[in-house]
Amino acid sequence: MAYQTRSRSPLLDTHMQEAIQKRGRELMGLGLVAVSFIFGAMLWSYSPTDPSWFSATSTPAQNILGSFGASIASKLILAIGWASWCFPLLFFTWGCRFILHMGDNRLLSCATLIPVFLALSTIFLATHIPPTIWKHGFGLGGLSGDAALGILMDILPFNLTMRLFIASFVLGILFMVTGLFTLGFSRPELRSIIHYSIIAMVLTYASIVKVLGFVVRGSAKNAIAFKAKIEDRRRASADGEVTNKLHILKKEKPNSTTSDGSSTTAKSWPLPQFKILTLNKINSESENTDVMEPMAEKDESDRVRNRINDAIESKILRSRTTPISEQPAIPENVLHELPGNEEPNTPALGGASRETHQEPMTDFTSIQPTMPHEELTSVVKPRLQVPYQQSKKAKAEAQPSLFKGPNLSYETPPLELLANPTTIVRHQLSDEALEENARMLESVLDDYGVKGDVVSVRPGPVVTMYELEPAPGLKASRVIGLADDIARSMSALSARVSTVPGRSVIGIELPNENRETVLLRELLSSRDYGDGDHGLPLALGKDIGGKSQIANLAKMPHLLIAGTTGSGKSVAINTMILSLLYKLSPTECRMIMIDPKMLELSVYDGIPHLLSPVVTDPKKAVVALKWVVGEMEERYRKMSKMGVRNIGGYNSRVEASLAKNEDFTRTVQTGFNGDTGEPMFETETFKPEKMPFIVVIVDEMADLMMVAGKEIEACIQRLAQMARASGIHLIMATQRPSVDVITGTIKANFPTRISFQVTSKIDSRTILGEMGAEQLLGMGDMLYMAGGGKITRVHAPFASDEEVEEVVNHLKQFGEPEYVNGVV
Repeated sequence: MAYQTRSRSPLLDTHMQEAIQKRGRELMGLGLVAVSFIFGAMLWSYSPTDPSWFSATSTPAQNILGSFGASIASKLILAIGWASWCFPLLFFTWGCRFILHMGDNRLLSCATLIPVFLALSTIFLATHIPPTIWKHGFGLGGLSGDAALGILMDILPFNLTMRLFIASFVLGILFMVTGLFTLGFSRPELRSIIHYSIIAMVLTYASIVKVLGFVVRGSAKNAIAFKAKIEDRRRASADGEVTNKLHILKKEKPNSTTSDGSSTTAKSWPLPQFKILTLNKINSESENTDVMEPMAEKDESDRVRNRINDAIESKILRSRTTPISEQPAIPENVLHELPGNEEPNTPALGGASRETHQEPMTDFTSIQPTMPHEELTSVVKPRLQVPYQQSKKAKAEAQPSLFKGPNLSYETPPLELLANPTTIVRHQLSDEALEENARMLESVLDDYGVKGDVVSVRPGPVVTMYELEPAPGLKASRVIGLADDIARSMSALSARVSTVPGRSVIGIELPNENRETVLLRELLSSRDYGDGDHGLPLALGKDIGGKSQIANLAKMPHLLIAGTTGSGKSVAINTMILSLLYKLSPTECRMIMIDPKMLELSVYDGIPHLLSPVVTDPKKAVVALKWVVGEMEERYRKMSKMGVRNIGGYNSRVEASLAKNEDFTRTVQTGFNGDTGEPMFETETFKPEKMPFIVVIVDEMADLMMVAGKEIEACIQRLAQMARASGIHLIMATQRPSVDVITGTIKANFPTRISFQVTSKIDSRTILGEMGAEQLLGMGDMLYMAGGGKITRVHAPFASDEEVEEVVNHLKQFGEPEYVNGVV
């Protein structure tokens, strides 16, 4: 039996099913848009101080979603940083697509690239410098972005700057491409977006040009009208003043003669606003002088008025640009045309004779306009005139010797081996140019919305500091963040902005157009270096005011130096070494030089100050540092036996014993007598020997940390903590100031640091704890941070390779160095 299948109609027809599907997609889109707004509000209100799984505080959460939102936002920011904003972007875009039914069927195919899009965004954000509002120790891409960027930087073969640029460029392109694909944009949509964007840009540009045209035309009309109004007022004022003076002349002229013809001296005119001059003047006409005709007198008066008007207008125009002298001279043409000032040999009308006498005369050229005059006070401070006082050694070398001294076992290098600073050209701007730069800087800051006045300008050899007194309520961080914009607007290479300690002003340092070279000889011949009481003097250079900076390594007690290649770091290390060699003999200071690069310090190999040859092998450098640690412990044992606290007290005891030709004696208890129970003592005798300072110089820490990071860090930590009293000091330099080279342990034990020019703000924070080193000029420009945290900008001196070689050859004449076998 066959059954015939009946066709049943569906419950809902096709149109109804499509309508339900569309409404469902629209509801899903509305939900995604709502989630995107909630997600964005959660990230926007994120605060690092909110309570979360990583920080417990009693303060209430500032997040809009409360503690729940704060905990989620803190995890996202920690993991991927600002890449968390990709989530609300994705939710909002796909929500709009579902609502508008535009490409919503591409969701599944595009969602596969969401992890790739997030990964690229984190690494791309990690390549950028965080702004001032970023309060975390990691980058903008979170911890994952920093980790991935570090791996990528190690893979690329170029230098650090080129690697960072290439990575940022390539990652930016990949980020944009994957982002467009992840957001579901198709080729027709992209073409439409580009087309309408170009149209919008063209229309916006045309509107801006049109508006600017109206503004310029209106401003030009107003300027022309204002100029014409000023000219009319000026002419009216000048005509009124000239009319008053001519009226006074006509009134005073008949009083110059009496009725009987005898000449008298006229009284001075009671005009306190004009300057009175005494001039040789021809006397008035005698009794028989004929009266001029009215027409001739009128022509003469008009001609005189025109000449006086021209003189007064030219004087007023000059007074706007140049200051008025104390006794201005009257123009000769005006004197000739004034009534009663004709030449004596000129015949008068009617042939009458004249007599000469002295009569006070008004200086019409000194007439000033009655408008108020504002006195401008100069903000340029006088240049710091530091008296250059030579040391005793420099004076002795400058004085020629008549007799040749005896041959000494050692003699410090003479200053004549170094370049003479008198050959340096001093480039100094005038006060007017500095004043103009100050006003221009105020205008630039006003363009960026920074209100304030430049109250002081302090020119220096390399940079000029402009002290800005900000308006009340202005944050210093806002001005500091405008350093790059200020440099661009002032057409400068760079600009460093920082607060001035102890004052309410902000210092803006701009480089001079022509920088002055600081030579080492000028610093070594100064009295502060030669006659000072510094145990280990280091000639650091000159500050921004031109004052010499001589530091004492014995009080630092250790020095950490960082700077990129070409910033002047190696030259500064050479000048520091020469500062020690010019001051101390081999019996006073010994050195250990570690140079893994085998280039910078190898020139000093063979000088008598060395304890060992220049160490170039990183493995031997570890051995040398361990020997220094052992020497430090041995010195402490000797000082404890003598009961002194530092190397200065120990050497004083040694000098006193050598002067008396005595040995050191020390009585110690060795135990107790077994029979009587009384203590037993023994006397220990040892020969007194002075302990010299030991300076360990490491030119590149990064190479040592790569070979034996833990051992090097342990040795440096122990020396930095304990070696000060024993007379052992460290000078360590690196061209890669990253956290894996300058670790927290090393940074904590080196309070004195110097930073030359670095590549980024992150490197500046690593070495100094704040920004600013990335704005330096290079070629010896550095920031010197003393132990108290005060940062000073110093320009390091220059010493050429030829000068270093001459000093080394001079030192090698006094014999071979006495190496210690156990060092390497």
